[in-house]
Amino acid sequence: QMCKKKRIKGEKMKFEEMKIDRDILMSLKSNGIERPTEIQEKTLSVIREGKNVIAQSETGSGKTLAFAIPILEKIEKGKGIQALIVTPTRELANQIKNEFEKFGRKKAHAVSIYGGVSIEPQIRSLHKADIVIGTPGRILDHLNRGTVFLKNVKYLVLDEADRMLDMGFIDDVNMIIENTPKNRQMLLFSATMPYEVQEISKKYMKNPVKITTKPHVEPGKLKQIYYNCSKNEKFSLLLHLLKMQKERGMTMVFCGRRRTADMVADNLRRNGLKAEELHGGLTQNKRESLLEKFHKGLFDILVATDVASRGLDIKGVTHVFNYDIPDKTDDYTHRIGRTARAGNEGLAISLLSPEDFDNFRKVLSNPEIKVENGGKLSFRRVPFRIQQNARNGGHASFRKKYNSKRRFPLYRA
Repeated sequence: QMCKKKRIKGEKMKFEEMKIDRDILMSLKSNGIERPTEIQEKTLSVIREGKNVIAQSETGSGKTLAFAIPILEKIEKGKGIQALIVTPTRELANQIKNEFEKFGRKKAHAVSIYGGVSIEPQIRSLHKADIVIGTPGRILDHLNRGTVFLKNVKYLVLDEADRMLDMGFIDDVNMIIENTPKNRQMLLFSATMPYEVQEISKKYMKNPVKITTKPHVEPGKLKQIYYNCSKNEKFSLLLHLLKMQKERGMTMVFCGRRRTADMVADNLRRNGLKAEELHGGLTQNKRESLLEKFHKGLFDILVATDVASRGLDIKGVTHVFNYDIPDKTDDYTHRIGRTARAGNEGLAISLLSPEDFDNFRKVLSNPEIKVENGGKLSFRRVPFRIQQNARNGGHASFRKKYNSKRRFPLYRA
């Protein structure tokens, strides 16, 4: 009975009970958001108290609002840059900026800065900025040019900290932290807590409050399967599985390299499927356009690399395919965590050729990961065109490894 009362009490918790700023509360309600997620409920009051926070939370858990709400409540518009949010990717920077604008347009002016685009418009927009969201390299570029001033920063947020350090930004991040006031409040959000992240927290954070949330993926809702095949059969098997899934919703296919993503997406299109590739080789406008089209359902298969997809909160993914197997358990967990969210079911499928066995053994070293053998499947091998120069979205010349008149027999994996 007591458990039941606790559960019901938890279900009734709403933002209005947390004494959220009226304007922000109205924005939340107009966007259909009434109850905080776990990470929001655990961190809001702590951040409001002015404490440093280390929060371990997955993408899609609502962490942006967890730090955006208390920051928006305290920002004084027109008094310089008071909050700096450092992110690993351009997409995440824009995503966070949009959240600040959606829920606090009246409160503050947010600006996103990142590489790959002209710096001049960013310099102009920084004159009125109250909140800056940016990637490490471009933030340092502005610091060196003297076009961004951090002396008034009250809040410093490191979002996706583990990914930033994994991408080699540790020196940049250290330099950015050292250019902010020592009395600023520091908030560190990370899906995992590797040694480098812990070292940053020890070096720069005084008496931080550590907060963790349960995995966003519900284990009972996520089914994990692997299929064995040869390297030359991998695409044919992928195509067969995609076409078999008649009720397939939004699908993500993860590849290890840009070139592979280009080729896989191109060959899927050649076989009648609506697929696009997302990786760091595309222009910023192209990447933003692709994500918008994917959300609108204009295509249903997104072939992506880990770096390009990290930090993107893509809702409604039903299937995740590992075309290449990552060499870290954390990367595998992050990939499959794209599906089986918010009580929905999901399917994660890994395609294993002999070249993937070593990495797959590393993934399975985590006893919590349970992957079933999908058994043998019969499928027809199809031609796979190899790109000579896979760059900028795959618009390149192709060649065939095979005789176009050859008949392709059934293969078993």
